[in-house]
Amino acid sequence: MRRRVPAVLLAATVLAGCGSGAGSDGKTEITFWDTNAGPARTPVWQHAIAEFEKVNPTIKVKYVGIPIAQAPQKIDTAIAGGGTPDVADIATAGVGNLVAQKALEPVDERIARNPALSGKHNEALLTTVRNVVPDGKLYIYPLSTNAGAFWYRKDWFAEAGLEPPKTWPEFFSAVDRLTAPKENRFGFTIRGGAGSIAQMLEVVYGQSGITEFFDAAGKATLSDPRNVTALERYAGLYKKNTPEGDLQNDYVKMVAQFDTAGSIAVMQHNLGSYQDHIKALGPEKVASFSVPKSDSGVQTVLSNPVGGVGVFSAGENKEAAFKLAEFFAAAEMDGYIAEKTGVIPANTDVRGARAPHITEAQRVLNDPATKVVQMPYHLPEFNEITKTWAEPLFQKVLLGQLGAKDFLEQFGARLTEAQAAYKKRNGS
Repeated sequence: MRRRVPAVLLAATVLAGCGSGAGSDGKTEITFWDTNAGPARTPVWQHAIAEFEKVNPTIKVKYVGIPIAQAPQKIDTAIAGGGTPDVADIATAGVGNLVAQKALEPVDERIARNPALSGKHNEALLTTVRNVVPDGKLYIYPLSTNAGAFWYRKDWFAEAGLEPPKTWPEFFSAVDRLTAPKENRFGFTIRGGAGSIAQMLEVVYGQSGITEFFDAAGKATLSDPRNVTALERYAGLYKKNTPEGDLQNDYVKMVAQFDTAGSIAVMQHNLGSYQDHIKALGPEKVASFSVPKSDSGVQTVLSNPVGGVGVFSAGENKEAAFKLAEFFAAAEMDGYIAEKTGVIPANTDVRGARAPHITEAQRVLNDPATKVVQMPYHLPEFNEITKTWAEPLFQKVLLGQLGAKDFLEQFGARLTEAQAAYKKRNGS
C-alpha cells in the first residue's frame, strides 16, 4: 500500500524549496522569482543569472518562473508560509502590499554605498518608487520604466508633408489634416473602453502643463480650468477625427485599427506596443513621438510604473541576495535586460545603440526640463476609481452626455477623498 505524505509535511517541503541555504557543493544558494515569466522574458533572466554566477562562483541562483497572473497570490502565500524567495522581479504596483507585510528590505543605503548605482537614477523615477509607500523609502532596485508614446504612420505624414508634432496645436492640426472618412482614414483613435483613463490623463496634463496631481492642501488638480479645456479638446476628436466605434476601444481594438486595418494615422499607447506595430507595418511605416509640449512650453509627462528587483527580509543569505539584485541593477546588465524586454533602462549610465523609440523616450525622461506628474498609484482605491467609476463616465463625456468640467470635478473629489484617507491612515 502506497504511503501518503501528510499535507503539512508536503507544504513544508514545497516552501523549503523557495528559500536559500547552502548547497551540497558548499555554494551559497539563493532563489530568484521571475514574476512575469514567459518565452520572451525567461531566457533574459536566465542569461543574467548565468553572468552573475560567472563573477560570483560561490553563489548559486535558482530561477523560478511564475506567470504574471499567478504571482501576487503566490508571493502572499509564500510570505504567510515563511517560504519567500530571496530576490524577485517586482514592479511599483506590488511594492506597497509587500511593504505593508514587512516583506522587503529597504535599499536606499545600499544604493548610496554602491558606486555603480549611487546617483545613477533619474530623480523623477526614484520619486515614483518612493511614492508608493508611506515611509518614502526605496524597497526595490529600479531596473526599468515605460513611457507614453504616440505611434504614427510615417508614410502618411511624409505624403502630407508633415513632421511629428512637438506641440499640441501641431498635434491637433496634423490629426485633422490626416482625417479622410470617405477613404476610411482617421487622424486618431481614442481609447474609449477599458484602460482609457491613464491615456486621457496623459493628454490632459500634457496640454495643461500642470505638474502636480494634488496641490499643497491635498486637493486633486483634475478640475483646474486648464485641464477642463484640455479634456474638451481631446473629447472633441471623437467621431470628428476618430472612428465612431472608438467608444468601446480597448488596447486590442486600437491595435487592430492601427496595425491590421491600417486606417489610423496616430495611436496613443506606450513603448510596450512597439513589437506589434513593427511586425504588422514594418519600421519604414511606423515610428513614435513623445507627449507634445504644453502651451506654456513645458513638457509634462505622467509617471509610469517602475520595474525592479526586491530583496526579501526573510531570506537567510541576504548579502548574496543583495549582490544579485545590485548586479542586475548596474549599467551593463540593466542595459541588457532593458534592450531584450523593450523598455527604458533605469540606470542612466546605460550606453550604446538603442531603438529610436527608446532613445527618444529616454531623452525626454532624463531631460531636467521635463516635468513628471506623479500618478497616485499609492492610493489603494485608485484602480477601482479609474476602472469602475471613471471609465463609464468618460464614455458619457465622449458622447456629449456629460460635460468635461462636471466629470473632472467628480473625479477629482473622489481622489481628494482617497488622498485624505491615505494620509490619515499613515499619520501624515
